[in-house]
Amino acid sequence: MNKVKLNVLGISYSQTQTGAYALVLAEENGRRRIPIIVGGFEAQAIAIQLEGLKPPRPLTHDLFLNFAHTFNIDLLEITVYKLEEGVFYSKLTCDNGQRIIEIDARTSDAIALALRFKCPIYTTEEILKKAGIILDFEKEAAVQTGNDPASPSRSIHVQDPTFADELKNNNLQELKDMLNEAILEENYEKASQIRDEINRRKKE
Repeated sequence: MNKVKLNVLGISYSQTQTGAYALVLAEENGRRRIPIIVGGFEAQAIAIQLEGLKPPRPLTHDLFLNFAHTFNIDLLEITVYKLEEGVFYSKLTCDNGQRIIEIDARTSDAIALALRFKCPIYTTEEILKKAGIILDFEKEAAVQTGNDPASPSRSIHVQDPTFADELKNNNLQELKDMLNEAILEENYEKASQIRDEINRRKKE
């Protein structure tokens, strides 16, 4: 199989499905992008890892990571190997020290685990030809952040404009308290926005 390496570009609101999100994977040495629709829980599991937020208790994918490390199982790579009727299929390639094992997984779970294990993500040239596109909002995000839209592992934040405006009325200490409270409540989308506002204030 001719494998092509992918990076997680980020997550944005889905423009086609209410309550869903678009996970965007980027071809490492090219400009093709693969948008994958995921649910809110799965988006949260990926977003908190991209944002570097630490939950007070291990979430499901963190538990999987801890379990695997306890029993000396390593996740070598994940592969998005099939696209059928709009559904992406993925597999985990694991090593328990004695043999290599492949396990079927939902793509959203596979990506969440790849980020935690810091292992590579691959797909096939066939899937890139079928599903690979260049998304217009990448150019807009690049202008807003000053980043190259092809750069890997850049999070496209899931934003609530109303909440972002409300944050401007809080002082820095209040924002820090709100950030801690959001993390304790496991509201990572809100925590991400609060942290962005704190970082913006520090640059002023």
